[in-house]
Amino acid sequence: MGVEQDSTYRSIWADLRGVAFSQGWIDAGGTSTRYLHAGAKDKPALVFLHGVGGHAEAYVRNLKAHSSHFSTWSIDMIGHGWSDLSDSDLEIRHYIDHLLRFMDAAGIEKASLSGESLGGWVAARFAIDHPDRIERLVLNTAGGSQADPAVMERIKALSMRAATDPSWEFIKARLEWLMADKSKVYDDLVATRQAMYSRPGMEQAMRHNMILQDMEVRQRNILRAEDYGRIKAPTLVIWTSDDPTANVAEGRRIASMIPGALFTVMENCGHWPQFEDTALFDAMHVDFLLGKPVENARPVA
Repeated sequence: MGVEQDSTYRSIWADLRGVAFSQGWIDAGGTSTRYLHAGAKDKPALVFLHGVGGHAEAYVRNLKAHSSHFSTWSIDMIGHGWSDLSDSDLEIRHYIDHLLRFMDAAGIEKASLSGESLGGWVAARFAIDHPDRIERLVLNTAGGSQADPAVMERIKALSMRAATDPSWEFIKARLEWLMADKSKVYDDLVATRQAMYSRPGMEQAMRHNMILQDMEVRQRNILRAEDYGRIKAPTLVIWTSDDPTANVAEGRRIASMIPGALFTVMENCGHWPQFEDTALFDAMHVDFLLGKPVENARPVA
């Protein structure tokens, strides 16, 4: 007789079943940086970058599919997760500096970058400033192309409330904001972020993380048409039908500014499509990174 399993049970460990992975910390030029890694290190490097207030678990469901082809890293950016918190404001150049230091410490000469939200903003700027260090680029509901005061205030309010009072209710609300299907926010994910947001010093660190939601600061970091036009790496722009930061037209506009970029829309997903529809995301993402045709991804006319 077979053993009956509860298919409704969801956790980070369940997402990692069958995945050979490691968790560790690396000294990235003075910043203790936490990472999840899967795949042989002699394979081409891929680095996943999470959004503001996020952490490496944003890509926990994607490690298995990518580790067959890539030395796959998902990191906690500076000021986030279990990496060192920052005692000063973090603008895009600071995240790029941290990413460079991480790559150097990990022995990564060149990598494909895939970033969601803030991570996409950082990845795009990295591709502009350091074309010699990047292979391919994926911008996943990426930030950095606009400054919508209502969206900026919402992100800041939810994030600061969760960091100031890391109660179950507020942490869950912050995570649910990311999802089209709120039921995708399982308890283990809430508990994981709650532990991070309960770290000593996190409230002040979150203020430093939120500086990009200040209009003046955002405007001096924003990416404009001439910036996107300098991206040379093959690029895939992924948007979603239910993204809470911007509609599909904004994603299409970003793709139109990047020479040769492909654009696709994932239906019934919010700000974490890699988590909400993992099978579709992984299929498209792996194909693109391997240089294969991507179903339903087309250049913007």
